[in-house]
Amino acid sequence: MDDIPESLLAEIVKRLTSPCDLKSLSLVSKRLYAVEGELRDAIFIGCGVSPVTVALVSLCSRFPNLCKVEFNYSGWTHNHGMQLNNHGLQVFSSCCPSLTDLTLSFCSYIDDSGLGFLACFKKLMSVRLNTLPAITSFGLLSVAVGCKNLSALHLNTLLPAKKLVLWSGWSTLAGLDHWKNL
Repeated sequence: MDDIPESLLAEIVKRLTSPCDLKSLSLVSKRLYAVEGELRDAIFIGCGVSPVTVALVSLCSRFPNLCKVEFNYSGWTHNHGMQLNNHGLQVFSSCCPSLTDLTLSFCSYIDDSGLGFLACFKKLMSVRLNTLPAITSFGLLSVAVGCKNLSALHLNTLLPAKKLVLWSGWSTLAGLDHWKNL
């Protein structure tokens, strides 16, 4: 295994698309573990990752080149442990500098102040917010104004209609290319 060039190992890892296969491959040797960690650019985090703040620091250390992260707590119950919250989003924003694409789904413990931490992701270009009950138009404005490289903001079943007050000038103010599902 030590005789195989790094570029060949990288090519092997790149051809594997299944997270299960990647996990199995990383268990074969320390060298493959390191190569897989360097090349992984996307992860999915769901129910059962607890404590989530500690896990995020560990994941960002293991996968330093993460560009796309999805948090999805669909079907979450208290038995699954803690969800990502405002503090977790703050910690995550400090340890994942390459993030360009973020999806938050069914994150019940993130509110407008938590969305303010998205501005710390300097490269963030796309945000998907799905069913976040504690978010208001103020939080959306902080994302639109604070995320300087944002080109796409996808909203899906985000707010009760009485809380959402959209201003048609947001996309111009923020320089967004498009808004989806408004």
